[in-house]
Amino acid sequence: MATNSPALPDSTRRSERSRRAIYDAALALVVEIGYPKTTIEGIAARAGVGKQTIYRWWPSKADVLLEAFLDLGEQAARAAGQGPGSGEKYGIPDTGDLAADLKIVLRATVDELRDPAFEAPSRALAAEGVVNEELGRRFVAKLLEPSLQLYVDRLRSAQEAGEVRPDVDPRIALELFVSPLAQRWLQYTGPISHEYTDTLVDYALNGLAPR
Repeated sequence: MATNSPALPDSTRRSERSRRAIYDAALALVVEIGYPKTTIEGIAARAGVGKQTIYRWWPSKADVLLEAFLDLGEQAARAAGQGPGSGEKYGIPDTGDLAADLKIVLRATVDELRDPAFEAPSRALAAEGVVNEELGRRFVAKLLEPSLQLYVDRLRSAQEAGEVRPDVDPRIALELFVSPLAQRWLQYTGPISHEYTDTLVDYALNGLAPR
């Protein structure tokens, strides 16, 4: 007579649940107690897993946080209807009005930078990347460069439309509005707001427009 055997646990799903719990724990602890006080042991306890589970997947707390933050960004992109699983590609809008398109994206960036869920891990990774060169390079390669390439693509499109001088290097030009915002945010040299980034775009495009 045949017997019904109980289904075996799905190790893939169990691992994904553990990974998600670890992401959430790492981000929550950085927000609550700061990066220096966050430890692998603390993340493991918060996530309800053994610390060896974490070390099996990541060599350090910095690596855990970097991956958790990348995942946080992907979740935000999916919620906004962009990125993997959404059917849409990442990109800066191209409505034919470069100034308006850049202002929309930079305003959204300001909102994100002022969101504690993003701000604390962003600052932690940026600070750690200054003293940990290898982590800093990965932070730039995985987080910053893909975003900067979106600005390059949009500025090239504007060049083709005659909104930006053909002799302008888009990779340098984007720094006219991205870098000042980053400096204000990282070094607290001034408040960041929608009005501030709108002004950055106006100033930058005044210098980039055909003469």
